[in-house]
Amino acid sequence: MNDSRASSDTISKTFTFANDVDFLKQYTNTLVLQDSSGNGKVAVCAALQGRIMTSTSEGDGGFSYGWINKEVFLSGDTSEHINVYGGEDRIWLGPEGGQFSIYFSQGKEFNLDNWYVPRIIDLEPYDIANSSSNEAVFTKEAELTNYSGTTFKIGIKRTVKIIEQQEALKRLELNSMNGASLVAFESVNELQNVGSTAWKKETGLLSIWILGMFNPSPGATIVIPYRGEENALKRIVNDSYFGQVPEDRLRLVGKTVFFKADGKFRSKIGMSPANAPEWLGSYDSDNGVLTVVKYSKPEDEADYVNSLWEIQKEPYNGDAVNAYNDGPPAPGAKPLGPFYELETSSPAVALRPGKSITHVHATFHFKGTESQLDPIMKKLFDVSIGETKDVF
Repeated sequence: MNDSRASSDTISKTFTFANDVDFLKQYTNTLVLQDSSGNGKVAVCAALQGRIMTSTSEGDGGFSYGWINKEVFLSGDTSEHINVYGGEDRIWLGPEGGQFSIYFSQGKEFNLDNWYVPRIIDLEPYDIANSSSNEAVFTKEAELTNYSGTTFKIGIKRTVKIIEQQEALKRLELNSMNGASLVAFESVNELQNVGSTAWKKETGLLSIWILGMFNPSPGATIVIPYRGEENALKRIVNDSYFGQVPEDRLRLVGKTVFFKADGKFRSKIGMSPANAPEWLGSYDSDNGVLTVVKYSKPEDEADYVNSLWEIQKEPYNGDAVNAYNDGPPAPGAKPLGPFYELETSSPAVALRPGKSITHVHATFHFKGTESQLDPIMKKLFDVSIGETKDVF
C-alpha cells in the first residue's frame, strides 16, 4: 500500500461507494469491477489479499455495503496480531484453534495475547494474474506451520467475479428483484498443496475460510435457516466460541436462527455441516438492505476443521458456517471494529502434492423498501421482514 494519507474527517463522510473507493485509492491500488448495467460495482484490493472491500447496487452514489476500518488506514500502523482493514469477502484459512491451529505457536495458551493471524491472510499482497472489467485473478504462495509443528507449503488462487443480475436470480431461484436494486459477486478460492509431502489428518489439515465484514446497526439481524429436525437451539447452534450468547441476542423461531448484529456484544455462533444451510444472510432494517451469502457446500459428508480455542477431542467436527458480532472483548475495552460477519468454510481435505480444493463464496445485496424485499425474504428464508424486525 502507498504512503498517502487522508484527513481524519474522511471517516465522517456518508457511506457512498464513490466515497469509499476514493478513500481506498489514497492508500492502495483499487480495482473496480462492474456488471453490464453499470450500477453493480465491486472494489477489490490486491495489496490486501485480493479482498473485496465493498460494493454497491446503485452506482457510484449508492450505498456502500462492505465495512472498511478507516481508522486503521488513517493510522498507518500495523499490528503483529491482526490488521483489521475490513472487507466484505476476504480469505482466511482454518483451523483457528486447537492442536492443528495455524494462529497459535506450539505450547502457547489459547488467548488473544498469543493469537497471531498468518501474514498471508492479513498483510501480504497478492499478485494480479489477470483482470478485466468484471473479473480479477490473484495468486500467492507461502509456508505455514501449525501448533503441532507440521509445515504446509501452499498456493492460493483467488478469482473475484461480478455475477450478472439474471444469473444471480437464477442461482437464488428467484423470479425477479421485485423493484429492489441488486449487486452480486463471488470469490472462487483454490488452495493447493505445492509441497512434496501429502497432508494427513493425523498431523493437521487446512480449510478455506471466507469472512464477510459488514456495517452493524441497531436494526441489523443475521438470519440462518437450518436443515435438521432438531428443535432445540443449543443442539443446532454452537455458541461456545466466546461464551454463551444471551437469549436477547440469539433466538430460534421455527427452523430459523436469528442473531443480533448491532456490533455491541462480542459473540460468535457456528452451525455444523449436518444442520448448515446452503445460504445464510442478514437484514438491516435501518438501511433497507437484505444480504444473502451462498457457498459451495458438498452434498456428501465431509470433515470440517474445529476452530475452538482449546486442545480438541474432535478436531474435524467443526462448523460449515459461522456468524460473528463484534463488541468490546472486555468491559471498557475497544472493539476490533465494530462490524458483523457472515462466514463460510470449505471441508478439510488431505491433499497430495499438486492437488487442490476449491471453495466458492457468493454475496448478493438487495436494497429496497420493506414491501420490495419481503417476497425475497420469504422465498429464501421462509420468514417475513416483519418477523425479522420484531424478533429482538
